[in-house]
Amino acid sequence: MEDDEPLAQSLERFLDEVAETTVSNDGFEGQMLGQEGIYDLAVLDLMLPQIGGYDILKYWRSECKLDMPVLILTAKDTLDDKVRGFQLGADDYLTKPFHREELLMRVKALLRRAGSLGADNQLSVAGFTANLNNRTVAINGENLTLNGKEYDLLVYFLQNPDTIITKDQIFDRLWGFDSDTALSVVEVYMSNLRKKIKTANQDQPIRTLRNVGYMLETED
Repeated sequence: MEDDEPLAQSLERFLDEVAETTVSNDGFEGQMLGQEGIYDLAVLDLMLPQIGGYDILKYWRSECKLDMPVLILTAKDTLDDKVRGFQLGADDYLTKPFHREELLMRVKALLRRAGSLGADNQLSVAGFTANLNNRTVAINGENLTLNGKEYDLLVYFLQNPDTIITKDQIFDRLWGFDSDTALSVVEVYMSNLRKKIKTANQDQPIRTLRNVGYMLETED
C-alpha cells in the first residue's frame, strides 16, 4: 500500500518478477484487502490517507489475527518509528529512499520464511515443483501443461498447503474483487486443474470439501 502513485507503480513493476501484486493507494481500501487473508505478503506505507499504516497493522494483527508477513516501507526513519512498527507486528522495516535490489531481497526473504517461496524462486510441495521464473510446474517429475489461471490456481494451493481455501478466496485472488466474472468460474478451473493432475499422477492431492472449499493435502 502506497499513496504516492508513481512510486506505487514502480513498486508494482519491481515486484512483478517475484509475484502477482495488488496496489492500493489509500488506507481504508488496503485494510479491507489485507483482512481477506488471500495475500502472501504486504508492503505497507505508514502515511496513508483515511487510515494510517500503524492502525492498519494493529487491526490486522489484533482483530483479524493475520500472520501474513508485513514489510513496512516508509520515510519515517527514527528508532521510535521502527520500534513501534515491530511492536505492532511488522516483520521487516525499510526506509525511503531505498534500493530496488534491497527491497526485492527483503521481500523474497519474507516469502521464503513464510514458506511461500523456495530457493531459486521454486515451490516444492506434495510432489509438485513450480518454477516461478518461467511459470512451469511438474508433479513427481512429470510436466503439467497449465494455462495462466490454472497455473496461478495451483501455485495458490502450493503456497497454502493443508489449508482450507474457499471459492471466494480463490475468486478474489485470481480474478479480483471487482471482476464481473461469475463465481462459478472457480469450479470450472478447479475441474480442469484436477483432471490434468489426475492424468499425470495416480493420486489426487487436492481435496474438495463440500460447501466449504478445497485443500491441498501433503499427507495421506
